[in-house]
Amino acid sequence: MVAHRQDLVAALVACAKAPLRSRARRFVDGLSGDELQFIAEYLGACILEYGRCCCLSRAEIAARIAAFQCARRSIGDGDHKSILLLEFLCRTGVAAAAGRAD
Repeated sequence: MVAHRQDLVAALVACAKAPLRSRARRFVDGLSGDELQFIAEYLGACILEYGRCCCLSRAEIAARIAAFQCARRSIGDGDHKSILLLEFLCRTGVAAAAGRAD
């Protein structure tokens, strides 16, 4: 079942650190349903694999996104979606909020 756009927007905004939620809403409001779904799938995969996302550097996050994309079925605009995902994670504090597994 594919989530409705407003549900994806609300869920992604809720992932952002509280002071960055309005910024997150502006960011995700401009995304397509496919782009929102891609971000949500990545966050879900992080939770399943690590119990949470991890606090990593931008380069480490980019490497994880590349691995995530390789594990998914091939998509034509994957680079574009990966860039949006990286920007979402870094701009909304999601990457920093998730904590490295110690």
